[in-house]
Amino acid sequence: MEINPQLVKQLRDKTNAGMMDCKRALAESSGDLGKAEAILRTKGIASASRKASRATREGIVASYIHLQGKVGVLVEVNCETDFVAKNENFREFVKDITLHIAAAHPLYVSREEVPAKMIDAEKAIYESQVKGKPANVVNKIVDGKLDKFYSTVCLLEQGFIKNPDQTIKELLSAKIAELGENIVIRRFTRYLVGEPLPAEA
Repeated sequence: MEINPQLVKQLRDKTNAGMMDCKRALAESSGDLGKAEAILRTKGIASASRKASRATREGIVASYIHLQGKVGVLVEVNCETDFVAKNENFREFVKDITLHIAAAHPLYVSREEVPAKMIDAEKAIYESQVKGKPANVVNKIVDGKLDKFYSTVCLLEQGFIKNPDQTIKELLSAKIAELGENIVIRRFTRYLVGEPLPAEA
């Protein structure tokens, strides 16, 4: 069927997907804009993991100050192009991440960043709590407790403060699908007035 260029532009503006992707989605949905958007999102989410290897050299550093200057957050979020870095949707996502960090106080972006020393210390505590149980039971319980630990200290594994049923990782994947580019939450710092420095803690 003949696809109206105006519809393609509308879908592109709404989703930031590529022109050919928009055309294909509209053809597949027989010109239904809502269905075409759903098709793009479904396909995008499925391909989000494939985008993970793509270089992210653009992006923004954003800040957020909370509680009349008592809590401050700086975060760097990267994307592939300057076009997406300037996109309002992308910036709204980054703002949500700064709000989340201020409220949820993660310590690391992902579990890969958690120091081995800290993991070993947590494991030792969990193992002492289930002493005397069979080894396979101990391992299962310790793994479960470690997952719970990661979900409190790792940003990507925390439930999003605006929707606790969705993790930050899931929110990120949905945004990658929506914007059609790889997005990486690279690093962040959270300041709390009077909080001791790591060396003082």
